[in-house]
Amino acid sequence: MEENQLFPVFFKLHRLHVLVVGGGNVGLEKVNAMLQNSPEATITVVSLAFLPELKALAKQYANVELVEKPFSCGDLFGKDLVIAATNNRELNQCVWEKAKCSKVLINVADTPELCDFYLGSIVQKGNLKIAISTNGKSPTVAKRLKQVLQEAIPDTLDEVLNKLHLIRDKLKGDFAAKVKKLNSITDVLVDPDTKEL
Repeated sequence: MEENQLFPVFFKLHRLHVLVVGGGNVGLEKVNAMLQNSPEATITVVSLAFLPELKALAKQYANVELVEKPFSCGDLFGKDLVIAATNNRELNQCVWEKAKCSKVLINVADTPELCDFYLGSIVQKGNLKIAISTNGKSPTVAKRLKQVLQEAIPDTLDEVLNKLHLIRDKLKGDFAAKVKKLNSITDVLVDPDTKEL
């Protein structure tokens, strides 16, 4: 039976430079998703034309640059991640080939076999962030799970996280002792019969 063997990673996009090739609906969707999760992400978008919504987004975020020109190899210089988001299969394939030659991680929208990484559905409650992956099989299922989790996880969970952070900072002992105490404190989150400490 096939299993999802992807390794989940959360990028600190404010430390990276992302290239998006494509200024249409898919490019807009990808840029918007990155900015929602990491407003300080440095993003360069290369395209022959840009949707008005993407132009408005670039005006709103100084860290988003729109470059109106055809894609070329030089666009990869200094970039850490690439997203090919055009409706042109040949161009997407070309971007993929150039990214692979340059050893830059790439995501080709709607083409799982040409992706080094996927952009999953995200559930966020303050500092808690959960990424959902279906291994590229069904973004629709990921979207539905996102809705379920968004409703099921209480907004107050961020307050719990902040309090646990304060407790962790005040605990004495070695790493193992701290983990044991934090596990004891958080048992109540998974076992409703656990008495309060």
